[in-house]
Amino acid sequence: MSAVNVGIVLLAVTLAAIGQVLLRSGMRSGAGDHPGARALVVHAVTSPSVLGGLAIFALSAVVWLWALSRVPLSLAYPFNGLGLIAIVVASGVLLGEDVRPLTWVGVVLVAAGVALVAVSA
Repeated sequence: MSAVNVGIVLLAVTLAAIGQVLLRSGMRSGAGDHPGARALVVHAVTSPSVLGGLAIFALSAVVWLWALSRVPLSLAYPFNGLGLIAIVVASGVLLGEDVRPLTWVGVVLVAAGVALVAVSA
């Protein structure tokens, strides 16, 4: 896989991870104060973090389509594991969530798997 194609795949994965972190941030700030589906929807559509997260996630989908036009799915998709790693790190560091030791073991295993796929490419 060329460096440009790796960059496109990594951009898509990075944007998706940023979008997910923004979605979580927006939904945890005040969403629990209003139980019920209607209140949840109202909160989601009025939260700048949720709206920004959706926009970035949509952009990541467009970039992902670009990546898939250039890279076989069997090579591109495992890189989504890097998104998992970024999200676990961000949830602990940026969102202050409790990330358990066994989760870190899983993150290391995912990273090893992504590295194996990258080397095989």
